[in-house]
Amino acid sequence: MTMLFVRQKAKVEILEKNEQKYIADFKEKEELLKKEAIISAREELHKERMEFDEATREKKQELEHQLQDIIKKEDELSSKFQSITDKQANLDRRANELEKKEDYLADVIAKQISELERVAQMSRDEAKTMLLNQLKDELAQEKIQLIRENEIQIKESAEEKAREILSATMQKCAIEQVIETSVSVVSLPSDEMKGRIIGREGRNIRTLETLTGVDLIIDDTPEAVVLSSFDPVRREIAKLTIEKLIQDGRIHPVRIEEVFEKSTREVENKIKQEGERAALDLGIMNLNKELTKTLGRLYYRTSYGQNVLKHSIEVGQIAGMIAAELGSDVKSAKRAGLLHDIGKAVDQEQEGTHVQLGAELARRFGEKELIVHAIEAHHDDVPCNTLTDALVKIADTISAGRPGARRDTLEIYIKRLKKLEEIANSYEGIKQSFAVSAGREVRVVVQPNVFDDAASAKLARDIAKRIEDELEYPGQIRVTVVREARVTEIAK
Repeated sequence: MTMLFVRQKAKVEILEKNEQKYIADFKEKEELLKKEAIISAREELHKERMEFDEATREKKQELEHQLQDIIKKEDELSSKFQSITDKQANLDRRANELEKKEDYLADVIAKQISELERVAQMSRDEAKTMLLNQLKDELAQEKIQLIRENEIQIKESAEEKAREILSATMQKCAIEQVIETSVSVVSLPSDEMKGRIIGREGRNIRTLETLTGVDLIIDDTPEAVVLSSFDPVRREIAKLTIEKLIQDGRIHPVRIEEVFEKSTREVENKIKQEGERAALDLGIMNLNKELTKTLGRLYYRTSYGQNVLKHSIEVGQIAGMIAAELGSDVKSAKRAGLLHDIGKAVDQEQEGTHVQLGAELARRFGEKELIVHAIEAHHDDVPCNTLTDALVKIADTISAGRPGARRDTLEIYIKRLKKLEEIANSYEGIKQSFAVSAGREVRVVVQPNVFDDAASAKLARDIAKRIEDELEYPGQIRVTVVREARVTEIAK
């Protein structure tokens, strides 16, 4: 036990010595770290102080430069202010001189006016009135001359441009026109077929007339039956029905009803196809189905012998080509041109003009107001407000008024010529008047001592306005006033 205790005591002494040595080493390291930290902190503080001193020096130099600039600008402003002050003083001096001169001139002018009034024996107001009257007369003459020159120049320029556009347009468009009437003729293989069409006690012809709504005229015309009706669709159905009956050979009321229904379906399909073809030819998409079907009915409608559907297609093409020349909306022009006469498809069944009915149809089936207004404006029922309105009106006039497009009776033609000459001759101072160029121009010869140049121009406008108000005519009519003065002298 004594040995163990001695050993334990020795170990404890060794551990205490190690502990003291460790503590001494730790304190030595701690002192060393403190010294290093103090040295590092002093170095960092010295570095920051150097940087602060450098920044302070640069800022001080910058402030000194700015101060020099401010002092320089103050000197410049002082110089400019002094210059402005000198100029203002100079201006004030000149203003005083001008006021003195104005007073002097006012005195001189007053003396001159008094002297002029004494010499002319006329007051200042009277002289002013006389001068103003003379100036008004001179300005009136100059105004008339200027207006006439501008009118001539504008007309020449406008006519030249219009001829270019219209000639280019019409060269691209040439549509065949078919002349039709309110009757159709059905050829028969023999005169015996007339009796079969009439039937026993007239039952066949009564059935045909009742179903089709068309009058059958069976007279002495050899091998032919005439169908009469103002409704072209009914007339076409009746014609097709009779042709099928003649080809089939069985003609009795029951068979007539069957063939009539079949013919009606065929004509309705034809109407639909023609409406779709017309829209497709002009590249018009999204046209309402009912509107397309109504458009197709125009295939069987004529106006003054001109097929209305072909006329509508032509108007759409012409309006589109003119719109392309002018850089306008081609699609709207074509659409409005195609639909402008659509009211003629129903004007024989409903009350109202074809313009009113066409606008109602277009509005009912969802057409834009631009298209509806163009339909309303193509016969001046409403004023033309847009370029599309004007294009449709022009294209309609070209299509209807070009030679051969429509049939006009000789009686109407002669009446129009006489009326043109009557309008021209109704003015005083007219020598003679002539309707020339198939009624497209009126030439008026005036007395030169009654009309001067300005009055001649006014006369031409007045006659043209009366023709527009009092006559209906296709195309346009030119009014030409001729004023000629001849002087003759005989040498003896």
